[in-house]
Amino acid sequence: MITEISYFLLLLALAASLMQTVLPLAGYWRGQGSLMQWASPMQLIGSGAVILAFGGLIQAFVLSDFSLALVAQHSHSMKPMIYKISGVWGNHEGSLLLWVVVLGIYGAVFAWCRNPMVEKSLILMVHGGISAAFLGFALFTSNPFAKLAYPPEEGLGLNPVLQDIGLALHPPMLYLGYVGLAMAFACAVAGLIQGRIDQDWARRIRPWVLVAWSCLTTGIVLGSWWAYYELGWGGWWFWDPVENASLMPWFVATALLHSVIMVEKRGCAQSWAVLLAILGFSLSLIGTFIVRSGLLTSVHSFAADPSRGVYILGILVLAIGLPLVLYMINGPKLQSRQSIAVFSREAALIINNFLLLSATAVVLLGTFYPLGLEMVNGAKISVGPPFFDSTVLPIMAFGVLGMVTGSVLAWKRGWRGVARRVLLLAAIAGVAAILVGVGLGYREVAPLASLGLVVWLLVGIGADIYSRLHSAQRLAQGLPQLGMWLGHLGIALLMMGALGEAIGQSETIVRARAGDTIPLGDETLKFTEVKTVRVDNYVSLQVTLELYDASGQQIATLIPSRRHYPAERQETTEAAIRSTLLGDHYAVLGDGDPDAGFTLRLYYKPLLPWLWIGGVVMVLGGLVSLVMRRNKP
Repeated sequence: MITEISYFLLLLALAASLMQTVLPLAGYWRGQGSLMQWASPMQLIGSGAVILAFGGLIQAFVLSDFSLALVAQHSHSMKPMIYKISGVWGNHEGSLLLWVVVLGIYGAVFAWCRNPMVEKSLILMVHGGISAAFLGFALFTSNPFAKLAYPPEEGLGLNPVLQDIGLALHPPMLYLGYVGLAMAFACAVAGLIQGRIDQDWARRIRPWVLVAWSCLTTGIVLGSWWAYYELGWGGWWFWDPVENASLMPWFVATALLHSVIMVEKRGCAQSWAVLLAILGFSLSLIGTFIVRSGLLTSVHSFAADPSRGVYILGILVLAIGLPLVLYMINGPKLQSRQSIAVFSREAALIINNFLLLSATAVVLLGTFYPLGLEMVNGAKISVGPPFFDSTVLPIMAFGVLGMVTGSVLAWKRGWRGVARRVLLLAAIAGVAAILVGVGLGYREVAPLASLGLVVWLLVGIGADIYSRLHSAQRLAQGLPQLGMWLGHLGIALLMMGALGEAIGQSETIVRARAGDTIPLGDETLKFTEVKTVRVDNYVSLQVTLELYDASGQQIATLIPSRRHYPAERQETTEAAIRSTLLGDHYAVLGDGDPDAGFTLRLYYKPLLPWLWIGGVVMVLGGLVSLVMRRNKP
């Protein structure tokens, strides 16, 4: 009964979303405010219906209701409760419904906010159109409440790699980011309809962009962390198509955030900010298309059929095409009368935005080029890390150079008195990088240059903090910059972790049995035990490795394992990781048996934990900026 009610609630939400789209549009066209006022009530009705329907789906998974096809295919009665719940969105239909739920939550929050009635109604009109499109997708091609005529006694279970806390949190956080960009998109389209993109518009849209950017950053970091410790491949970023699908909107969201600040503080770059808002949400839809169309394969994409891909492609064409037509009509009217000096913070932000969009274009090309080539002549090629590392990373290096330069420049004009400061910072960073690099034994240009970028960013942040806070009288001026400092510091720490792993990682592959001793430089690893552990939903084969330092003192115990999931008939590899601020010891159990021995892959990854610390600091910077957004920089 609950599932039938939930399905009816989705139909109710679709009807409310359609009315939320049509009534405000008709009211705006006819100049009837009474019709436009229906936007908020319809949004609240639609949001409530979707949230209740999602609750019904969660209940079906919790109770193992195998009469639902989705539960039978993606759950099992023996799974821990947390993975029963996360199994709701560990599949195509459930994750799509989660997308719609997040849309509903954002829309309900906005409906409660105080904004001018006309603008609020137009934003909710656009938001309602997006909701209606995805609700139609869910109901007509991806019904999560489809019933089975003959329910099985037991479900097939959830993909084992998804039975992890990282994957329980990763998709919801990504969706909060994607849908936050949908709110920015709706604000941009409403502004185009009214022909008014001004500083008040920027102040209203900035919190939504900050929320989207922070959530998207959190989702990407969680996904990277999960891939690092769960897949057992020893890496944290693989330039996988689905990874690229989240990275591209993040690049654009970062550019949008800086552009909105320009509009708010200087009243310039309005047209540019609107275009970025449209582009950011469009790339979120492209990410959805990648995951669900079946055109590109990935370790964590959903299986899909072509009809779903065609539906999403239709949404994508409308979501990009109609706003771009509106932009071509009204965009030229948004040109700012404010001039931008060559040496100013505005110019630096525009240059960095250009670099971010260049990186986005390269990732988009590398992701879709193999598909296009195959469609044209049938040739199959693989575009992997070497291509992205050699193209995207140099672009980002120039972006890091601009982060420090832009922060020391003033609005309107700022080169006077700045050149000497920039050169001094560059000299300090260069000397420090050379001293540290040579001290660590690095002689090649690339590691020294990369280290120089990290030091450059850290020194630049420190100098900016000192210049603003070295006297109590200037404390109030500096505090509003705290979010920016934290965001930039997070990037520096992330770069430091990635750089330490890239240039200092060591790897050892051995075949060993219980009782063997494995030398690892100054350290020693003792293989002490093999055992089998049975848990409710899997059987784990574990080996115990004791790590000793040069003095013979035990410093850690590593227990890598391989898990067999009987319900899913699959195996996963569980890496054992010992993390310190200096680096990670990382052990992976390969094939073998107690008699012939096991293959062990052993890594040491210097400074890698700082990558995760950097991600957390970046998110903290976004949240601090959200709280302090009303303060002047």
